[in-house]
Amino acid sequence: MLNASLRVDAATPLAPVHRRTFGSFVEHMGRCVYTGVYEPDHPTADADGFRRDVADLVRELGVTTVRYPGGNFVSGYRWEDGIGPKDQRPVRRDLAWHSLETNQFGLNEFMTWCRRMDIEPMMAVNLGTRGLQEALDLLEYTNHPSGTHLSDLRAAHGHADPYDIRMWCLGNEMDGPWQIGHLDARSYGRKAAQVARAMKMADRDLELVVCGSSGSAMPTFGAWEATVLEETYDAVEYISLHAYYEEHDGDLASFLGSVTDMDHFIESVVSTADAVGARLGNRKRIQLSFDEWNVWYLSRHQAQAEVQPTDDWRVAPRVIEDQYNVADAVVVGNMLISLLRHSDRVTAASQAQLANVIAPIMTEPGGAAWRQTIFHPFALTAAAASGHVLRAEVTAPVQDTAKYGEVPVLDAAVTTDSETGRAALFAVNRSTDQPLTLEADLRELDPSGVAEALTLADEDVYAANTMDDPDRVAPQPNKTARLDGGRLTVTLPPVSWTALTLSIPRK
Repeated sequence: MLNASLRVDAATPLAPVHRRTFGSFVEHMGRCVYTGVYEPDHPTADADGFRRDVADLVRELGVTTVRYPGGNFVSGYRWEDGIGPKDQRPVRRDLAWHSLETNQFGLNEFMTWCRRMDIEPMMAVNLGTRGLQEALDLLEYTNHPSGTHLSDLRAAHGHADPYDIRMWCLGNEMDGPWQIGHLDARSYGRKAAQVARAMKMADRDLELVVCGSSGSAMPTFGAWEATVLEETYDAVEYISLHAYYEEHDGDLASFLGSVTDMDHFIESVVSTADAVGARLGNRKRIQLSFDEWNVWYLSRHQAQAEVQPTDDWRVAPRVIEDQYNVADAVVVGNMLISLLRHSDRVTAASQAQLANVIAPIMTEPGGAAWRQTIFHPFALTAAAASGHVLRAEVTAPVQDTAKYGEVPVLDAAVTTDSETGRAALFAVNRSTDQPLTLEADLRELDPSGVAEALTLADEDVYAANTMDDPDRVAPQPNKTARLDGGRLTVTLPPVSWTALTLSIPRK
């Protein structure tokens, strides 16, 4: 049995819990849109073609924002194709995912869905094959009240009220050679700055996200951020980060330690952004938008040529439909802990993606929808985390990993909300084979009891949920949790993620 301790500092909260942390991502990729959130012929479809069974799961998941329409897809997308009468919308080739796009689901369908779901949209503009004028046209169509050609066109399409979209991504992964319209850092920075300044001439209260590196392993990482921010610092509010992790060759210990890399990624981008700001004499603090993150078995799909071009152009092909297991869910829960811990600078995030494509929700065309294992840590964290993130000092033994060296077996985050009278502790045991006893000193919170203790774990760390067995893996009550005089003791199984909520005094 391993032992670890945690102590919270309630006097100096780290940062607010940002609701935008619990964002998701809908891209026109594979079956995320078609037979995912949208399937007009499905038995549960509403009058607009949205799957109500999926909508119910999205609400349970607790998604607050959705980034749309990409992703790589956006770099070749013509937004005008997805508005107006559906029988007049063109079918186009999507070069990013080598499929056919019918455009039966477009901007107006997305915004209708967002409003029905009470979700904030996060819109991306095409800076791959398009640029300044197209971005301004899209902004006019979405946000201008009335009296101009494009705002009146929106009204003619049945949407008189402006959408008032606040958050905009200036392209996607423009550092990647795979990206349509890929640019070097200086060229992209200048293009993004030009678009950003013009968009704010039209609507000065926009929040703009400039593309950071598509991963910390990119050879241009660091230099890309510095160069792009030199060009855009005064015109944008956010820089983006993207990260995906997977287990390689049975190296479970390294996989469970992946979030140490995520921590380093975040802290490196913060340092770079602040250094650029200091060099420019600009005291504004650039925020981070971690708008793509998840477990993704990319190497497996590349080996199977799932993401490689073929001569077969299809509508909504089955691509990148990872089936997630217990270990994957533990890593996803740990990634959420990292996002919370960095809430002082990471103020928006989007798990990629929402349905079918590396997603917490899976569906069958015409059939069922179910929760993947990674659904549970996201839903429970989104529901329990509120108020402020506290500083948590962790003392824990380490585990050797081939990829990241020594990694603490315990990682944790604590939130507290005096308005609701609720605190939450999220913890992972990264040990591959030993349970962990956690002693948490929570006396500064003055907790009166453990309201709920749930742990996601299984003797088979590769157990997964399927259409035939959708509840094979789900969080279970952790009956070891004990609170005595403000000190919490709980046993965490190996390869596990745990969420505890506690009652605290209201203020």
